Amino acid sequence: MAELVGPRLYSCCHCRNHVALHDDVISKSFQGRNSRAFLLSHAMNVMIGPKENRQLMTGLHTIADIYCSDCNHVLGWKYERAYEETQKYKEGKFILETSKIVKENW
Repeated sequence: MAELVGPRLYSCCHCRNHVALHDDVISKSFQGRNSRAFLLSHAMNVMIGPKENRQLMTGLHTIADIYCSDCNHVLGWKYERAYEETQKYKEGKFILETSKIVKENW
């Protein structure tokens, strides 16, 4: 008999708090501060830090770091605003660094 397996998830690598669903991944070809990163439409069980303007590889953005709601480890950031028209699709989306997350239910 097959075992029931829940949705494929990503969890904080420090405390295993669930932070994202695999189904919310938009792209796997982004770069974070320290590692490759995923662009996601949603994140869960995270806290959003203060907004700041940051010059990224794709131009100036207003972003806010996101932290695991259990252990406060920085996992990536949320795009609050993109100043270049070609980057507007990122607004409201999340970056999770692959070095900060682990796969669950794969």
